Amino acid sequence: MSKKVFRSIWLVALVIFALSLALIMGALYSYFSGVQQKQLRIGTQLTAQGVALNGMEYFSGLDAGEYRVTWIAADGTVLYDNESDSAEMENHLEREEVQQALESGYGESSRYSDTISQKHLYCAQRLPDGTVIRLSVAQNTVWILMLGFAQPICVVILIALVLSLVLALRISKTIVEPINNINLDEPMQYVGREEYAEIEPLLRRMATQQAQLRRDQQALEKNSQIRQEFTSNVSHELKTPLHVISGYAELMENGLVKEEDIRPFARKIRTESLRLTALVEDIIDLTRLDGGAAEMQRQETDLYRIAENAADSLQAAAEEAGVTLTVRGSSAVIDGIPQVLYSIVYNLCDNAIKYNRPGGSVNVTVGNYPGYAKITVSDTGIGIPESCLDRIFERFYRVDKSHSKEVGGTGLGLSIVKHGVMIHHAQIKVESTPGKGSDFTITFPKGGTE
Repeated sequence: MSKKVFRSIWLVALVIFALSLALIMGALYSYFSGVQQKQLRIGTQLTAQGVALNGMEYFSGLDAGEYRVTWIAADGTVLYDNESDSAEMENHLEREEVQQALESGYGESSRYSDTISQKHLYCAQRLPDGTVIRLSVAQNTVWILMLGFAQPICVVILIALVLSLVLALRISKTIVEPINNINLDEPMQYVGREEYAEIEPLLRRMATQQAQLRRDQQALEKNSQIRQEFTSNVSHELKTPLHVISGYAELMENGLVKEEDIRPFARKIRTESLRLTALVEDIIDLTRLDGGAAEMQRQETDLYRIAENAADSLQAAAEEAGVTLTVRGSSAVIDGIPQVLYSIVYNLCDNAIKYNRPGGSVNVTVGNYPGYAKITVSDTGIGIPESCLDRIFERFYRVDKSHSKEVGGTGLGLSIVKHGVMIHHAQIKVESTPGKGSDFTITFPKGGTE
């Protein structure tokens, strides 16, 4: 990074120097061109005065230096030229500066010669007798001007290169050093410092991203742990009914079961088979919900109708347990997934029946409110200790393990409820008093679940 910054700064410095040099040379060229043009005018005026007074004799003692002097008759015939034989020169009547001088008394022009690749300046002045004196001089080009200043220009270029190199090194160090010193794990400790003022938004963004990365990492680790625990628990839960089924089947196969015990053994095998089937179905439901239920069709669904259907399915189990199951409230339509909503209500009611007492009750109340709908499942069961409320939605977590074995169940019901609630962007609240019962309240938004 330091090298890139250095190269960029040095390149910018060189470009600025080159542009500055070009501007300076342009200004010098303009200045010296003006001086040269002024000197040419003065020379033309002095020569015209001398010729007007002395005629041809004036040229005998003339030292024109770098100037070319031409005396032209009114008809364009060249009378005198200090560089060429006038008799062999072509007529100059068509020259621009000559025509201007004949018409107005004075004329100027400039022409580029392809032959000698040089530009010439011309000044012409008409004499009282009608003839014209013309002076011309080769105009200095920028390159000629630069050659004239070659030595000082080289010195300036060398100094500029050294200065730009030193400045580029210092500036790049000033820019890069604070950045190199940043501790990427704790970028917020540099916020507020003067040397980091310009990159403070970047530091804040880095801190936000670092925090997000840590949260993502923690979430990944937690999910990995949950998967490992889930796999372990599933293996354990599957082994128990399989061992029971295998054990009873082996006894029956080997003829070690009395005839009067065959029916109880078969009933036990059937019970464990149903438990195994329920476990597999719950695992499938939970896996589907883990995927976000993206393939499930959302539609307008009446929570009251869902509650009635779930209650009808569990009515026999409630009567067998001596528990009264009722549904109250009114119609409440939300945008949801019917099978998931049914699973939520079914599992809550199923748990409320299983962990209840003979003569107890389970009440399902559906409420319709502006902007949201609410469903509450209340029971008069054994209740949940406050210390367990934060864990009841974990997979395979059981509050009373001994009682759970008596009532059956897979330990996945409330976990399925939790995932179903999350898919619908709803909120679930649990209130429970040990020995008196529990209330599970779910609030669904009516704005949809997108």
